Amino acid sequence: MNNGSLTLDEDIEKLEISLLLEGIFRHYGQDFRNYSYPSIRRRIIHRMLGENLSSILGLLDKVLHDRNAMDRLFADFSINVTEMFREPSFFLAFRRKIVPLIRTYPAIRIWHAGCSTGEEAYSMAILLHEEGLYHKTMLYATDMNDKVLRQAAGRMFPLDKMQLYTRNYLQAGGEEAFSKYYSVNEDGVDFKPFLSDNMIFSQHNLAIDHSFNEFHVIICRNVLIYFNEALQRRVLRLFNESLVPSGYLGLGNKEGLLRTHEVCFDELDSKEKIYRKAVESAERGLPPTS
Repeated sequence: MNNGSLTLDEDIEKLEISLLLEGIFRHYGQDFRNYSYPSIRRRIIHRMLGENLSSILGLLDKVLHDRNAMDRLFADFSINVTEMFREPSFFLAFRRKIVPLIRTYPAIRIWHAGCSTGEEAYSMAILLHEEGLYHKTMLYATDMNDKVLRQAAGRMFPLDKMQLYTRNYLQAGGEEAFSKYYSVNEDGVDFKPFLSDNMIFSQHNLAIDHSFNEFHVIICRNVLIYFNEALQRRVLRLFNESLVPSGYLGLGNKEGLLRTHEVCFDELDSKEKIYRKAVESAERGLPPTS
């Protein structure tokens, strides 16, 4: 195959993927059109092979006529990689740098965007409980995938993960026995009910949904890496709109802010990707997310 035909094949594949994503958006209202192309392509090829199909257009035909096939593809598109106190140095930095700044607030609202099965939201609940702040905090944990939200709300996690989670907890500055926060039963580990008392799980799609409250802190870690630049800009504008003046934003360690005049944050911790909304961003009248 010469270079010309290779380019043609690649162009055709991109067109087929574009048609698939457009069809999903029009038929199901789920928008994956601005996800990172290499990432979304891998998941499409994986599902195409899983459905024993020979073409992307064959996958389009199947998902449009078979809701179960669409659910399987949707599960592939949902990135559910998480753990308790994931990347412990972030939670340690939050404990040391952000907690002293929000301690005086009469009430605290925190949004965990793209929360997956909820481990990081429960980690934050534990951290705030130990800092004496959880009683006046509301944690809003959202994800586009309703299935993982139901799992998160159940507070059940695998027993074989507890050794890793305990190690993460201690590295994140925890000083208690981590086992005090859960009980073990035949189904796994059940985290204590009080950890979800001030927690709301709700479906929210960063690609299409809008701001639903005003927050003092937004945590969205290792999600933006799956979006293209256009969608990253949209999401950062959404976070900017959703934060109170001088509110705090935490991203993943492989992520960062785009160089854009539309979003204005000050860097608080360059290593852990913690930012504070600059006062001038509220004054400039930024365009809303579309």
